[in-house]
Amino acid sequence: MQSIDRAMTVAKVLVTTDNGLSITDLSKQCELPLSTLHRLLKAMIKQGMVQQDERTKSYSLGTVWLEYGLKIYDQIDYVSKIRPELERLMREVDESVYLSKPLGMEALIIERIDSENNPIRIHDQLGLRIPMHIGAANKAMLAYMPTSQSKEILSTLLPKEEIREMKAALKEIKNQGYSTSHGERTEGTFSVAVAILNHFEEVVGAISIGFVSFNLTEDRIEFLAEKAIETGKRISGTLGYHG
Repeated sequence: MQSIDRAMTVAKVLVTTDNGLSITDLSKQCELPLSTLHRLLKAMIKQGMVQQDERTKSYSLGTVWLEYGLKIYDQIDYVSKIRPELERLMREVDESVYLSKPLGMEALIIERIDSENNPIRIHDQLGLRIPMHIGAANKAMLAYMPTSQSKEILSTLLPKEEIREMKAALKEIKNQGYSTSHGERTEGTFSVAVAILNHFEEVVGAISIGFVSFNLTEDRIEFLAEKAIETGKRISGTLGYHG
C-alpha cells in the first residue's frame, strides 16, 4: 500500500507541471528520499506511468494515464453522472442550478436545471461562454486552481492594478469554501457557487445557484452556500477527490 501511495503522490505532482521535473525537484515536492524515489520511478517507467526525457533527464507522466483516462471517459458520461446531484440541489433550494466547465480563459455552461416551482428565474443559456474572472462559478474555479494557472488567467484578463485585489478575493473564497456574485453580469441577480475537483485535485467545473436578489437575506445566502458546499463535496467525492 505504501508503494501505491507514493506512486500516486508522484503522479499528482507531475500532473501539475508542463515541462517535467528533475529527480531532485520531484524528491523535494514528494518529500521522498532520492534513493527511494529512484527505485519508484524505475518501476513506474516500466509500467508506462512515468517517462523520462533523454535530453533533459526530467520526468513527466507516461502515456498510460491517457490510455486509461480515455477508456474511463468512454465509459462514463460526465454530466449524467453529476446530474442527479444537480437535481437534488435544485429541489433543496428551489432555484436554477448550473454546471460550468473551465476552458482556458473562459468557462462554458454545460448544464442547467430550472426549478418548476419558482416562476422567477435567471435563464443563462447552455453553451454560454463567460470570461474566467467574471461570476461566482468562475471565481470559485479560479480559487482552487494551481497558483501558476490562475496567475496566467488573471494576468491575461485583468489590468495589472486589479490583480492584487482579485487574488485577495480568491483567497477568501477558498477559505470560506464558496463564492458569491451580486449583479456582476445581470443587474438584480445573485449567485452562489462552489468548485468541483477530481482525483488529481484538478478543477473540472463548478456548480452554481442563480436567483434574483429581491428580498435576499443573510440567512438565505447562508442556506444556499451550505447546500452548494454539501453538493460540491459529494460530486467531487464521486469524481475521486478526497481532500
